[in-house]
Order: sequence, then structure tokens, then C-alpha cells
Amino acid sequence: MGLGGSRLAPKDLVVLITGCSEGGIGHALAAELGSRGCTVVASARSLASIRGLEQQQPSSISCITLDVLDEDSMSRAVESTIQRFGKIDVLINNAGVPCLGPIAEIPLEMLERAYRTNVFGTVSLIQKVVPFMVKQGRGRIVNVGSIGAYASGPWMAGYTSSKAALHALTDSLRVELRPFNIDVILVTPGAIVSNIGKAALSTGLSYDLKIYKPFQESIEYRGMLSQGPKSTPAPEFARAVASKILDGKPPSYFGYGHFVPLLWSMFYAPAWVRDWFFVKLLKIDKVKLVKN
Repeated sequence: MGLGGSRLAPKDLVVLITGCSEGGIGHALAAELGSRGCTVVASARSLASIRGLEQQQPSSISCITLDVLDEDSMSRAVESTIQRFGKIDVLINNAGVPCLGPIAEIPLEMLERAYRTNVFGTVSLIQKVVPFMVKQGRGRIVNVGSIGAYASGPWMAGYTSSKAALHALTDSLRVELRPFNIDVILVTPGAIVSNIGKAALSTGLSYDLKIYKPFQESIEYRGMLSQGPKSTPAPEFARAVASKILDGKPPSYFGYGHFVPLLWSMFYAPAWVRDWFFVKLLKIDKVKLVKN
């Protein structure tokens, strides 16, 4: 199904990937798929952030600008890829932004940006690519979610809830596209070494906390939680994911990385267990509140 029901030679595949800036998992995926011989179209909002990919050998990677918040940018990227290579076999929706902060105080514009990037931008790009895949009679769409969507916890609900929405959309899309021989895969990274922690802190705490000021240390810790000493290296993650993407019969779901088994078990745990776990992990019970 999707790409013919058997493992296709990577050299026959054109792969479009979003969010390939250096230091992220999209960059690692582009490098890995390129090293396997795929024709990779790596994209990001800033061309300067991905230029290094084109210097890789074998040189099967092209770099283009693509902003999932800009409809014209997405249309141009899809059209230019089709014009140059004649097709898109695999679309990897990796572009995403963090959204750190307590729900009661987080600026709505930050929450809106997370949903526009992580959900609406992804759906819009899918709608632009699917007609070409239907016409060519096959294809594969990979949506990059987050293991955190299965056990959200405090301080990162803006991000994890947007990924949970993407998970639900992916489940529906998988069945809806089956009649057209298009596979849909949900990839849920665990804690992978990337720039997401720094991005979470730089954007997430760009506003002044008021009632949650005493929890700032806990919030900052949550922002960097995925970047600990046991976090999975991005190249290792990319190798595992690339093998699944190129498989003749890919899984509908694939989770990989540090924290995946733990948070997957938390998904099935009673709510009080999840709450206790996050209270202890983020030391919420240690914060001293000052009464007015």
C-alpha cells in the first residue's frame, strides 16, 4: 500500500520535509534520508539555516524556503518541487514550535501561533500535496507529533495539546486516504537532542509571570526537560524513523526516543498517578507560595 506495498529503492523517492533548520530533528531526517539516496527537498523558513545540507555527499538534497504560516510560501514550495522532480512520494510534516507556560497566564497569541504552526499549517500543506499523490496513485504522509501528547502534564499544555490535535487528525487522515493508496504515519518523538528546549525558554518566558512567578524555576525546568543527559541523539532518532518511512509496510504509529516508554505507560495510568508523577517530577509541591 501507499508506495506499492514493497520497499522501494530510496533513489526512486522524492521526499519533502518541513522544519529542517540546523539543530532539529528535521535536519537530521533530511541528512539521513539523503544519505540513503532519496531525493530530499529540505525546507525551513530561513534558507540560511539549512544551506549546509546541500554540501552533504551524496548530494541528493535540495534546500528551499517554506513557511507553514504562509499559504503562498507553501504553494510555491509544492509547485516548485513538482516542477523540478515531477512528483512528491513522501511528505514529512515536521515543522513545529513549542509553547511553554501555565494555561491561566499564557498569552493567547502564543497559543494561537502554536496551533497555526503545529496543526493548521500541517493540514494546509497536506491539502496542497494530496491532490498530486492521488493523481500519481500513491504516496506517504508522515506527521511528527509528540509523546508528550499522551501525558501532557503542566507548563507545556499549549504545545502538547496542539500535538494531540495533530494525532487525532492523523488517525482520521490515515483511513480517509487509504482508498487512494496513500499511507499515513504518526511519528512521536520522545526526548530528542534538538533546539526545542532553548526555543521553549526564549519564547515561552518572553512575558512576565504574575500568579505563577513562584513556579518559574519549575516552568524553566519543564522547558528543558527533553534536553537532558539521557536524551536520544537526533541522528539515532533519524536512522530509526527513516527505516520505518522507507519500509514497504510502514507502521501507522512509531514512537522513538528517551521517555517514550515512560510517558506511554503514563497514558494508561489513572489520572491521580499521572498528577502525582508530574508534581514530583517538576517539584511543584516544593514551591512556597507567599500569601498576600
